[in-house]
Order: sequence, then structure tokens, then C-alpha cells
Amino acid sequence: MNAEVSKEPGRDSFRTRRGFILACIGSAVGMGNIWLFPTRISKYGGATFLIPYLIFVVLIASTGVMEEMAFGRWAGAGPIGAFGKITERRFGNRRAGEFLGMFPMVSSLALAIGYTVVVGWILKYLIGSLTGSSWAPDSPGAFGALFGKTASAWGNTGWQTAALVLTMVITAFGIGAGIEKANKIMMPLFYVLFIGMAVYTAQLDGASAGYRYIFLLKPSGLLDPRVWIYALGQAFFSLSVAGHGTLIYGSYLDDSEDVPNSAKYVAIFDTFAALLAALVIIPAMASCGQRLNEGGPGLMFIYLPFIFRSMPGGRIFMILFFAAVLFASLTSLVNLYECAIATLQDVFRLRRVSATAVIAVIGLAVSLSIQGIVSGWMDVCSTYFCPIGAGLAAILFYWAGGKDFALAALQKGRARRLSPAYFYVGKYVYCIVTGAVLVMGAVLGGIG
Repeated sequence: MNAEVSKEPGRDSFRTRRGFILACIGSAVGMGNIWLFPTRISKYGGATFLIPYLIFVVLIASTGVMEEMAFGRWAGAGPIGAFGKITERRFGNRRAGEFLGMFPMVSSLALAIGYTVVVGWILKYLIGSLTGSSWAPDSPGAFGALFGKTASAWGNTGWQTAALVLTMVITAFGIGAGIEKANKIMMPLFYVLFIGMAVYTAQLDGASAGYRYIFLLKPSGLLDPRVWIYALGQAFFSLSVAGHGTLIYGSYLDDSEDVPNSAKYVAIFDTFAALLAALVIIPAMASCGQRLNEGGPGLMFIYLPFIFRSMPGGRIFMILFFAAVLFASLTSLVNLYECAIATLQDVFRLRRVSATAVIAVIGLAVSLSIQGIVSGWMDVCSTYFCPIGAGLAAILFYWAGGKDFALAALQKGRARRLSPAYFYVGKYVYCIVTGAVLVMGAVLGGIG
């Protein structure tokens, strides 16, 4: 059988191949690249961690990322529509697939709600770096107190409301006029700012110690299973495979586009973003005699601002840093909310603006309510929801769809013939990987 299906007439779409790729890159590049990858590089030995990380990036990009793009394009719908169409095709039962598709859709909305709180923090620190309030503390403890006040219940209300409004304005304009245009502006600016900061940190005294650590290779470290486990988690979550984000963007993709080639660019630029973050953060900390040993919010909102304060030109550096981080976080947040917005359009036939307004009300009400517990909220979403969603999408595409269907969907728009090996690696290795991420995450309390 081939991979043809009738798409929704008049469905919005990306206007250019570059716009689609930038949007997918924007969905992948986020906090994991900035506040987690440099920490993993530092903790697990530089190039010793980078080798297994790159192996897993290639594996996941050539299976999971390609699969979700092709699945969404074939169905012309988000996870509910895509899962429903594939189970109808294979088993004659559309409702079962639509029921399964609700899981990645709800998990996308849950992630978006938690991420809204984080983007509010970033926006507050960016504006504070301009006004001086984020620059005022003079010790890690004082920066910790500032962040504690920000992250407490109801301590970030205005900022996350502003972040949500900005996100919804972008999504309300649709795919071509809103999301594509926003990513064409924000993603190039993100890379320009981070490249500029990397050049600047290279001039700092003591930065060379950071570079030596980033590119240090200890072959014995490759025998440590933790290196491989956390490299897998980092690659999996960084590439944004969860059965919703890449799949929904794929649903707006033209049939003439080459999915494997697009997935390649997403993997390359996502990895480049992570390396840029490491090349900025680790040498900056080394120049101040500090070693990077903590990731997450503590790194970005406590330790890095304190480091910036002691650097020449640190306030300007701080402004540029939080501006770049805001661009990366907004493009990810837009992608997360898009799945729920598209679902309302597809299932309830709502207009774009109406669907956006409904999701905005839900997002604001819930995000304001979880400000004090957002860390636990995000841990549950990433540890359990993401790998389950990715696993469901992979099983339905590779197993329920079958070899002929999967290869036809992946091949569409591609001039060169795709090897059948992609199907077998996706069907067996990638499906095992999604299960492994779920199990190891549950056992270790999260690996991404």
C-alpha cells in the first residue's frame, strides 16, 4: 500500500522549506540545550559524553524525527487525527487511535503550561537585566533569594502572563504568517547572539581551561553506563520527539519536501545550539575560577547571573544571554501550544483565533496555579509523558503502518531512494529506545 491520504482542504501550511526547518529547529532548541547540555558535558567528561550523544542524535534523528514529520504529513493532522487514521487503515477502528492520540496532545499542553512559567522567569530576568533589578544582587545567595521570590507561588504572575500573551499572538496569526515568520526572525537571532557571546568569552582570561575541559576525551569514561544513559536522555529530549511537536509541524508540510533531509538539518542545528551553549557557559565560568556542577534553573537564574556580574561588560552579556534564551524558549513554547490549538481546529472546527483564545485561557489558569510546583510538574511530563507519546507514535507508524506504508511516507518528496534499513532500525531499535528512556527515567528520577 502507498502512503496517500486525503488532507483537510484549505489547511494552513508552511510557505517555504526554510521556514519549516527553522520552525522544527525552534521547537527542538530550548532549555535542555542551554541549562542541561553544558552541565552534562561538564559532569561526564567533555568529549567522553559528546561521542555517545552524537551517536544517539544520529539514531533518533534518522528514526524518531523522520517518523514524526512523515506521520504528520501523511495524516495532515495532529496526533489525534494521525493516530485515528492509521488505526482505521490497519484495524478498521478510528476511535481507538483517536483515543490514544489524546495522550500526546494532552502531554503537549501540560508541557506548554509548565514551560509558560519558565518563560515568564526568563522574560522577567531579561527586563530586569535592562532595568538593573536582575543585576543588583552581589552574591550567589542574594541571586538565589531573588530567584526564590520569582519562582514562588504567585511570584511571577505578570511575567508569565506576558509570555503567554506573546506566544498566543504568534500562534493566532497561523502557520505561515505567524509561526513561520516568528521562527525566521528569532532562530537566526538566537544563533547570532550565542555566536557573538562565544567569541566574547574566548577573549576572557582563563577561558582556555573551559575549552580544555569541553574537548577532553577519557576513553575509560565510555565504559561508564551513566555516560550512555544520560547521553541518550539528552539526545532524546533535545530533539523534541514526543509524538506531538514534530508531528504537528509535519502536518503542515508540503508533499514535495524531503523529510530525511529536513530531519538532518534539525539534528545538525540543534546539536550546534547545544555546543554553542557549552562554548559560552563553561569558558565563562572557568574565567571566574568556577566549575560547572549544577544545571537547571539554578544554573541560569542564580550562578550564571553571578558570574556575569564579575565579568568585564557583564551586564551587556547578561542582556544578550537572556534575549537569546527568550528567543529559544518562545519558539519551543509556540510549538507546544500549537498541538492543542490545532486539535481544537481539527476536532471542533473552531477558527484559528477562537481556538487560540480557548487554549490561552486554559494555559493561563493552570500555569498560574502551578507556579510553586512547576519543577515537579515538568519532571512528571518529561519523565513519563514524553517517552510514552514518542513510543505510541513510533509503534503506530512502524508497526501498525508496516514497511510499505512507512517507507512510502518517508520517501515522499525525496529524489534518492531511501534504504529499507531505516524502517527496520525505526521499528526495532527506536521503539526499544523510547521504552528504555521511560524505564531509565522512572528508575533514576529523570534523565533529560
